[in-house]
This record gives sequence, structure tokens and C-alpha cells, in this order.
Amino acid sequence: MVLLLVGVSMLTFAAMSLLGDPLFNILGPIAGDTENPQNIALQDEAKAQYHLDKPLPERYVRWAGDFITGDFGVQFSTDGQPPVLNLVKERLPRTLQLMVIAQILALAIAIPWGVFAASRANKASDKVSTFVAFGLVSLPNFALAVILFYIFAIKLDWLPDTYEATDPFWGFTHGHRLIQLILPAFTLALPIAAVFQRLLRTDLITTLQEDFILMARSKGVSKRRVLFGHALRPSMFSVLTLFGINAATLIGGSLVVEIYFRIPGIGTAIVEAVLREDFPVVLALVMVITLAFVLLNFLVDLLYTVLDPRVRS
Repeated sequence: MVLLLVGVSMLTFAAMSLLGDPLFNILGPIAGDTENPQNIALQDEAKAQYHLDKPLPERYVRWAGDFITGDFGVQFSTDGQPPVLNLVKERLPRTLQLMVIAQILALAIAIPWGVFAASRANKASDKVSTFVAFGLVSLPNFALAVILFYIFAIKLDWLPDTYEATDPFWGFTHGHRLIQLILPAFTLALPIAAVFQRLLRTDLITTLQEDFILMARSKGVSKRRVLFGHALRPSMFSVLTLFGINAATLIGGSLVVEIYFRIPGIGTAIVEAVLREDFPVVLALVMVITLAFVLLNFLVDLLYTVLDPRVRS
């Protein structure tokens, strides 16, 4: 975990430092003025203040040390250069809310869908289910967003068509963010649910051939109880693995979804920071996302032992 974080931080820091000019982002056009003594003095002052006059490795070590202590630097592209930490605190909860709702919806859709398909393997209903799943996986996020937005927000008016960051979160009307996040969450959740469903279906079909399942059936246990009480739990390994890895997919998808639904979260913040070449913001957000991804996958590894105690040995 530590090596991965260090590697990502080094690559990101080097890329941002070599592909652009932080000084221009700080001072604007006067950063390229090499004739005006006053502008040259401002350039020297900015270089000293932000350690831009130091070698790249030394700058990285300074930045990494500050990051570990919670100092993410300042926003170069914002008036007054407020701390990047303020932006993270403002935007991160919105993206986390979207991701949590999307993951819950994905599992809520995928588990019964996968059990249904596995219990009717190779029948007509299973083939239709496979067709729908591959269709959802193949459909780009932006296209799915347009379709869902048109149907449920414009045509039927069941869900709100705008997101207001100042609205209260809890509530079940258009004036609450919980409802405003449902449509973008479904946009993220449906393709993920399709992938979960395909994995769960395959693993369930294999599990249903195991001896302990045949034993349960021979004892007269109902089909429903066999599926949900005996076969489902040991068939969740692949889904659980993908659940952790899928955090990165959700973050990537949120870039499009947040922009389309105008949600001011981490996704839109990264896009804005990259376009403005706001180095401290990009570095901080990439590292926050990487840290969350690594920790989530570590927790998934621990959850294996909960699903199947045999893993402990």
C-alpha cells in the first residue's frame, strides 16, 4: 500500500511539474517577462516562496512531507489562494454521497438479478438478462446519462433535473439532495450492476453444483433458501473483489456524470484543476482518490474472512 501511494505521488508530481509551468499559474502572464525588473523580482519571490527554485526531487520531498501532515498547499487558480484542503472538504462529501448511493443501488439491483439468472441458467429469461447486461456494460456513461435524464427528469418529471449544493440532504422531495443524486447515481450504478450480475451468475451456477448444495436439496430445503441461504454467500467473492476495484471506475465515471448533472464534486474539481493547470489541487485530489482506493481494497481483503472463514487458514 505504501509503495503504491509513493509511486503514484512521484509519477503525478513529476508529470505535473514537467508538463507545465507552475510559475505561470501563480503569477499569470508576467511569469514570462524577462525584461521588466519589477516582474523579475516578483518571479524570484514566487520561486522562493513555493520552492520552485529547488531541484525537482527536493520539491517532491517538501511536498510529500507537507501532504503527510495535512498541508495540501494552496489553490493557484483561485483569488486569494485559499488552502486546497478547503476545496477537498467542500467537494469530497458530495462525491462520496454519489458513490455510496451508486454502490448500494448497484448491489441492490445485481444480487436479485444474478440469483434470478443463475436459477434459470440457459433459459429464455437468462438469455434476455444476458442481452440487457451486455447492453448496459457497452453503453457509455454520457449516453446513459442523456437517456435517463430525458426519460425520468424531462418526460416523466419523476426526478429533479438540477443539483443544488445548498439544499438539505435528507428528504424525499425535489428540494433535497438525496433525491437529486438518484438520477446520477443510477447512471453510475446500472453498468456496474450489470458487471456484478454477470460475475454473480457465473459463480452461483458453479456453487449450485457443490456437494453441500446437493446435500441441502436432498434434505428438502426450499429452492429459495438454497439460493439465498446457502449458495449466495460463498458466491460473493468475485463481486466483493470487483466492489473494491470498482471504486476507481466510479471515480472515472463520476467525472462525466458530475459534469453532466452539474454536481460540484471531486470529479468536476479535477477537470477544472487540470484545465487551469492548478498543480496543488490536482496533486492533492489524485492522492486523496488513490488513498481511498487503496484503503477500500484493503478492507475488501479483510472482508473475505467474514464471507468465508476458510480464507483465514
